[in-house]
Amino acid sequence: MNLKIAPLICIVLIYKIMYGQEKKVYTIHTIAFYNLENLFDPENDPLTYDDDRTPEGKDRWTYAIYQDKIKNMAKVISEIGREVTNSPPVLLGVAEIENRKVLEDIANHHHLLARDYGIIHFDSPDRRGIDVGLLYQKAIFRPQNMQKHELILYDNKTSKRIFTRDQLVVSGYLDGDLIHLIINHWPSRRGGEARSRYKRERAAMLNKKIMDSIFARDPYAKIISMGDFNDNPNSPSIKHILKAKDIKRDIELKGLYNPMINMAKKGIGSLAWRDQWSLFDQIIVSASLLTKDYTSYRYYKAGVFTTDYLLTAKGKYKGYPFRSFSNGSYTYGYSDHFPVYIYIIKEKKTN
Repeated sequence: MNLKIAPLICIVLIYKIMYGQEKKVYTIHTIAFYNLENLFDPENDPLTYDDDRTPEGKDRWTYAIYQDKIKNMAKVISEIGREVTNSPPVLLGVAEIENRKVLEDIANHHHLLARDYGIIHFDSPDRRGIDVGLLYQKAIFRPQNMQKHELILYDNKTSKRIFTRDQLVVSGYLDGDLIHLIINHWPSRRGGEARSRYKRERAAMLNKKIMDSIFARDPYAKIISMGDFNDNPNSPSIKHILKAKDIKRDIELKGLYNPMINMAKKGIGSLAWRDQWSLFDQIIVSASLLTKDYTSYRYYKAGVFTTDYLLTAKGKYKGYPFRSFSNGSYTYGYSDHFPVYIYIIKEKKTN
């Protein structure tokens, strides 16, 4: 069997698989997630702690800086998966956004405007004022249901409420296929990994509860849970609570496959801290996306999106993600995280 891959137009890729004279043609899409690193607009919101990210604030977050950050984010998004699909992601989950406006500004930037992205966003109770959201290409994805699920947390010592990001759940039709998306930004490791672990384990429990409710209606549901989990693929929250596995043949109905497990074993990361790479940004898929029946969309491949301009070029942090803010000033960089993505494919009907 000879396998050849060549881009055609926009979202279509032809896989020529030769079985005698038979040719099969597949449509391919990119689904991605990107932590946009504290993307605030310059307006002072009296309901959130965004004072630093204003023109008069500590970070001197001016409109010129904001527009440059928007341009950089739009540029990166426009290139995720493009080498294979000739298109930006059909679905993009995002984290660390202040509000809907910043997503509107990204979607309306000339790098992405032609794709006519729709936006799904809810304000969350996070004290910093950052949320998760979803961008989707309106011509390809048709959302049917969207809701946020609040993560209720209390401090182990003080019993005070901890306000953090909601989990965004969007169900819709991608070229006629029903897909369920969960966009996550789990609690950070502030205070240490061990001391904060219970917060991410609670987040994993909520994530599993959401999935179980979907599976209760349809055991064959196609679920994609993506986000900045602030945990690695082998962390208890992912490995023991979600029970995500790395060997496809071991995945049973309603089970989860995590392609990032094998990447982490190879030392691949999406962010770096103190000379150590972590793969906090992950995309996990349900068993129904793994079958070989390509009359509907199936998982094909996963990756971490990196390119030269996303890397710090020199200095102590050479090779790390080229973040947009460091040492109290704007760097004209991008994010302290790399985007992650998967490709999904479906057999294209031919005459």
